[in-house]
Amino acid sequence: MAAILEIHRVLSNTTWLFFFFLGVWGLFRAFRREAVDGSYLGALVIAELLFIVQGILGLILGLGEATFDEIHVLYGVFGIVFLPFIYFYQRGDDSNRAQWVYAFATLFMFGIALRSIQTAP
Repeated sequence: MAAILEIHRVLSNTTWLFFFFLGVWGLFRAFRREAVDGSYLGALVIAELLFIVQGILGLILGLGEATFDEIHVLYGVFGIVFLPFIYFYQRGDDSNRAQWVYAFATLFMFGIALRSIQTAP
């Protein structure tokens, strides 16, 4: 369990850094009036997979001997469902407006990732 806990901890740092860089990249693209493209959407999928892996590791830890805080779990579940919600809300829109939405959504997820680290036991 100690190895899983360490992977969960290190991957949490990777997650918030990835969301930060996605947000900065998204703002850069939005200011340049670029639309959403496959590269950015692919990076969003990778970010979502990071949160899913974090959730699986957290579930393994929670079912084991580790203690957990309910708010930490809530942040994790929110992190898993938020980006797909934004994607379906956009309904395939790949305009510059959608790029702004994704940029701010990833910066928001950056904050959620940091907050979930703060609530970790």
